[in-house]
Amino acid sequence: MTYQVALAFEDGITRFIKVGPRETVADASYKARINIPLDCRDGACGTCKAFCESGTFDAGDYIEEALTDDEAEKGFCLPCQMVPESDLVLQIPTTSDVAKTAATTYSSTLTEIRRISETTYAFTLEIENRDDLNFLPGQYVNIEVPGSNGQTRSYSFSSGPEVSTLSFLIRITDGGLMSTYMRDTAQVGDQLNFTGPMGSFFLRDPKRTSLLLAGGTGLAPLLAILEKLSGMGNAHPVHLIYGVNTDTDLVEIDVLEDYKARIDGFTFDTVVGDPASSSEKKGYVTNHFEPHHLVEGDVDIYLCGPPPMVEGVRRHLEAEGIKPQNFYFEKFALAVTPDAAAAPAPAAAPAPAAAPAAVAPAALPAYEIGEEHATFQAQFDARMALELAIVELTMGKLTPEQLVEFKVLAELAGKTLDGEKFVSSEEFTITNEAFHEFLFNCVGNEHLLQAYQRLEVPATMAKVLRKEHWIDGAVDADHLSIVAAFENQDLPAARTAIIAHNEHAKATMAAASRTPGK
Repeated sequence: MTYQVALAFEDGITRFIKVGPRETVADASYKARINIPLDCRDGACGTCKAFCESGTFDAGDYIEEALTDDEAEKGFCLPCQMVPESDLVLQIPTTSDVAKTAATTYSSTLTEIRRISETTYAFTLEIENRDDLNFLPGQYVNIEVPGSNGQTRSYSFSSGPEVSTLSFLIRITDGGLMSTYMRDTAQVGDQLNFTGPMGSFFLRDPKRTSLLLAGGTGLAPLLAILEKLSGMGNAHPVHLIYGVNTDTDLVEIDVLEDYKARIDGFTFDTVVGDPASSSEKKGYVTNHFEPHHLVEGDVDIYLCGPPPMVEGVRRHLEAEGIKPQNFYFEKFALAVTPDAAAAPAPAAAPAPAAAPAAVAPAALPAYEIGEEHATFQAQFDARMALELAIVELTMGKLTPEQLVEFKVLAELAGKTLDGEKFVSSEEFTITNEAFHEFLFNCVGNEHLLQAYQRLEVPATMAKVLRKEHWIDGAVDADHLSIVAAFENQDLPAARTAIIAHNEHAKATMAAASRTPGK
């Protein structure tokens, strides 16, 4: 049986390949002339190591130096050995350019234009080679605006990957390049070129409750996600909160009602920011979070909206002490002409239903895509608690030889850094693990060591930091401060350094989790 594998590259480009029976992902990639990282082809070097976002596979044969058991359990894999047992989505740790591939450009025909509100249009494109276009629900394409000398604007699919026609939503803004075309000159039959698919904002395998948050036309990718969910046997609740500024901005409510009938466990609310609205729910989307929507953090959140909305939701969750298992977001700002850009941008509100988008320069779609896996916050706090306990057991009891080894480990971790930059994030993860595990090994208490290892902090770091370049500059100094406290047998200083180090480490992880995209 042949399976489809999505190769998601670091620069937001996604390429799809077909992998035949008993064929490895690497072999199929090279057959398609996509040069993913590869060296030994025998599962011995780990050069091709990737992360599987969804799907099942036979991992094949490899040695632990190439892929540890902890990494495999987390979802890492070796494309040179893995054979798919279902469709897969793989995060490939390189850019499409390095892999000698690129997004595909398609020629399409405009087949429908619908004005679905005073502020919003829906339009549909068709392509002759529809079978060649694959995308993940939530992704977008760059559409060339006719008559613009090649300028493009980014739009997320509002239709699902299996639907034959390609649908999109566009908010009409004065001076907007695509807005002006759609409102004034577009005709059914026009030819439009687009390039894609792109973006890391897409549906993952549902493993828990999902909360979908849409601001304005940020509803589009969530409609694609709902279309995909309608064909799946998802046993977990899905709730959508759709926020807009005024009553006239609400669109596709009949479509949402249809999904409510087709998807077991799907519910939705609409929220209007205008106090004069006739809507039952008004104000900010965060005002209408219910406990069963967030499940005390055991939830996957998908949010697509303007930057103030994304930041407002994040601040609300932090204030409430909610750390969602996964927080996937896509920020967008409206792209307008220079004249319109001269107008002052509205101030960011705390968390409006669909906060006004910050105005962007003329040729910039201004998309930012990222994800946050807040479980690392709990992991790091738990690691700190164990380390504060272990320091009580080891302070003043290390031998001179052990103190030397402890300092050497701190210095080795420091050599993988250059100020606030990683020389090698992979090497840092390895040396940092050795430093943090050292005191647990010194105690010789197997239960404490296992408790530390069960936190799987190194595996989380390996995933989150694999593309990262920045690190909080205090991390290196923290390691040395902890060692110095042991050399001076200063328990309060050691505790202070460990607590500070935890905050610096979490700051690094938080920054890495908000990776910008196109």
